[in-house]
Amino acid sequence: MSSSTVAVILVAAGSGTRLGHAEPKAFVPLGESTILGVALDAVLGMHETPHVVVVAPADRVAEVQVRFAEVAAAASAPFDVVPGGASRQDSVEAGLAVLPRLVDTVLVHDAARPLTPSLVFDEVAAAVRSRGHGIVPGLPVVDTIKRIEGGHVVSTVDRSVLAAVQTPQGFPREDLDDAFASADPTFEYTDDAAIAAAAGFTVDLVPGDARGFKITVPEDLRRAEQHLGVAPHVRPDGERAVAPASHPAELGTPAVAPPASRIGTGVDVHAFADDPATPLWLAGLEWPGERGLSGHSDGDAAAHAICDALLAAAGLGDVGAIFGTADPRFAAAHGEVFLAETRRLVEASGFRIVNVTVQIVGNRPKLAPRRAEAEALLSHVLGAPVSVAATTTDGLGFTGRGEGVSALATALLATP
Repeated sequence: MSSSTVAVILVAAGSGTRLGHAEPKAFVPLGESTILGVALDAVLGMHETPHVVVVAPADRVAEVQVRFAEVAAAASAPFDVVPGGASRQDSVEAGLAVLPRLVDTVLVHDAARPLTPSLVFDEVAAAVRSRGHGIVPGLPVVDTIKRIEGGHVVSTVDRSVLAAVQTPQGFPREDLDDAFASADPTFEYTDDAAIAAAAGFTVDLVPGDARGFKITVPEDLRRAEQHLGVAPHVRPDGERAVAPASHPAELGTPAVAPPASRIGTGVDVHAFADDPATPLWLAGLEWPGERGLSGHSDGDAAAHAICDALLAAAGLGDVGAIFGTADPRFAAAHGEVFLAETRRLVEASGFRIVNVTVQIVGNRPKLAPRRAEAEALLSHVLGAPVSVAATTTDGLGFTGRGEGVSALATALLATP
């Protein structure tokens, strides 16, 4: 009998017609597996072994069972496969129906987001349990959003109140059961959080991950292949397939060129603000009781130096070019916003962040007590290890006189 109290319903019943493949989206090749296989690997990488339910097209249920049952068994994960319904809502309900009563926390995840890290699943499950209600991961909206009518722009939407929501979306089991039981069958809900909210349940947002993007069109699939270090090729029957990085492609040529490394450096300097009420933001953290830094944004010299290093390594310019001080969108924006957008730009250009180091130069604040906290936050935002260090200049120069803070960063990127 299963002892898992957390379950993941992996929704993989969509047709994926916009991807341009004959087979359903979840069964499209990705790396040495399929989109579904890569997504399942992330689920099985959770710290707490989940009860996994794959919702598949009715004619693929037996195939999924045969193909992945041993994989789940090797991870000691209870594993079920059920046929999907006519809508996403029906498919999730089918997954809920087979869960044992022992399960008290349910995460619903789209197989079309195969690169979502296992850590995101762990964090969503932990947040559901600690807060006692629904949790969804999401990212800040960095583009300017317009409302249109008949092809004409009629207004600009305040993006500060918007978030791009991802999966897995987690809920207390009882709440999710009740929400689906009361859902309007004639209404098309876009996600499970909408069903929970419609039933009156609270849903909170937690930080998502840029790797959790959804594969919808061919460009998304190419982006996922770049992340995995694989290259597309064409099968003899004319269908697009994927050559694993470790295997030769057709015609005897390597499927992928050897990984290439790119290194960038970044520097940023900010003076202390004249207004003593200005809060200090540094390395992504707020430092209560410390004098703040002046700047168009929050003045986070460490975050800005990291952005400069990443952009330089990717050949994308610098912070001034991407996030100009004349742009009102970034007025008072925190370093996390700059880092998330920089990561998106870097990854969209085909690079993977390997690691980052940043050294803060200044007399204050004292970094040591919060070093681990800063490293954890920055690493989470960038999806790669970040090392944070600090030093003084023994009373010399701008920082030594206590006039401000500077930061120097180095970033290492890799390409498939």
